[in-house]
Amino acid sequence: MKLLSLFGQTSGEYYDVYSNESVYDSSTQISNEAAVGIFFGTLIFGLIIALVAYAISAFLLGRIFKKAGVEAWKAWVPVYNTWVLLELGDQKGYWSVLMLIPLVNIVAIVFVIIAEYHIGLKLGKEGWFVLLAIFLPIVWLIWLAVDNSTWKGVPTTGVGTETPPTTPTPTAGPTPPTTTPTA
Repeated sequence: MKLLSLFGQTSGEYYDVYSNESVYDSSTQISNEAAVGIFFGTLIFGLIIALVAYAISAFLLGRIFKKAGVEAWKAWVPVYNTWVLLELGDQKGYWSVLMLIPLVNIVAIVFVIIAEYHIGLKLGKEGWFVLLAIFLPIVWLIWLAVDNSTWKGVPTTGVGTETPPTTPTPTAGPTPPTTTPTA
């Protein structure tokens, strides 16, 4: 009984029953200037993190493009890098543009994952390797960019810059047979 009476007693230390005032006053507000400063500080910090992440992923993607025989600068162009990635993975590149449309981008992401699967196979990785691209894409990029795997797919001369086939130039006439002097 003594234990129950202890729970029923209040010391008034944390909450005064008669005045409805709490010791923990939450009525303090920050000024509008401070709120704007916090907002823009968070925004700038987020943009810096996004730019650093983009630079790292573009650098790593450029190294993968080099292995495939594609110019590395194409990894730095925002939508075009996904276009090239899709084409390297035997998918249609226009899915990179369709990724900008809501709800269609879900289907486009499936095609990007299929392309990453094919790129992994062309670099000598096993089929399960695509799980890294799905769940830990930065690990997938680092692994493919820095390991010593070589491109086992069809050698590319640069996606989107197809060179026309060259035909041999005809000579002026038939070549005379070479004779060896007899002695």
